[in-house]
Amino acid sequence: MRHPAAMIAAIGLATLGPASTAHAQESLGSGITMYFQMGGNPGDGSTLPRTNGARAAAASFGVKLVEQYSGWQPEVMLKHFREAVAASPACIEIMGHPGNEAFAPLVADAVKSGIVVTSGNSPLSKLQNMYGANGFGYAGVDLYDGGKLTAQKMIEYGLRAQAERGKSDQGLYDTLKAAGLQVDYIEISPEVDHDSSLAVPILTAYLQKHPDVKAIGTQHGNVTAFIGKALEQAGKKPGAVTAGGIDLAPATIEGLKRGYVSVVLDQQLYLQGFLPVAQCVLSKKYGFAGLSTNTGAGVVTPKTIGGLVPLIDKGIR
Repeated sequence: MRHPAAMIAAIGLATLGPASTAHAQESLGSGITMYFQMGGNPGDGSTLPRTNGARAAAASFGVKLVEQYSGWQPEVMLKHFREAVAASPACIEIMGHPGNEAFAPLVADAVKSGIVVTSGNSPLSKLQNMYGANGFGYAGVDLYDGGKLTAQKMIEYGLRAQAERGKSDQGLYDTLKAAGLQVDYIEISPEVDHDSSLAVPILTAYLQKHPDVKAIGTQHGNVTAFIGKALEQAGKKPGAVTAGGIDLAPATIEGLKRGYVSVVLDQQLYLQGFLPVAQCVLSKKYGFAGLSTNTGAGVVTPKTIGGLVPLIDKGIR
């Protein structure tokens, strides 16, 4: 006669055996299509990490991602939004460059249709306040504070002897002025916005006309990438002019390594791609309100760039 415990154990093991059929768990974002405004041009230094972040999130969640590139042109962003709404996706990510007023009627129609709209890179604060409960969030820099931080680090780096999208430039401008510096403001034209290499002759001419200039600052990532070339063409030695900018494009890294670029605000662009996709899925699936994340954590200098280069080369940082 067998011991009862052995019989009980045998029965228990049989009960714990694998089911005859197993079903893989469905991805959280399965069935969701998201249109995503990436900002610049495919592959450029201020766009690639955002694209890679969005693609990684879409792959992780099982979301169908439709990428839109505007060359930073506001009218193209509006056109792309209309095209996206017409396709009736679950979610759309937009950028705030056209402004609250331009987007307001379009976003209202999209939300009425049940589309989750969220934003990145440049905020749309009025619309976020109106539609936050519908999933309208923001992933990007606090623009004024980002410009202010860049200016503060420029002052620390080389100027100690000197006693809504535009907010980043305004923060830069105000902080430099508050430090006792005379500041000239040069508006970036739509042409330079689209092809930032055109900034080189403009900056070179300015530097030649103002040989005593002590600093150049911008909150435009692609223009930052050309500051070093402009300084070199103007005959300036590395470090002779304190240069501050934004984003870690390959040419900007070279400028940091050579000493032409002094301080760069790191927007962590990969997060500006990844987080809106996560926002889309959570809001569409579970009705979560919009989340607001400041992705501008700090600055990069010639002393700190080295450890980030491998990640930048992969299009992540």
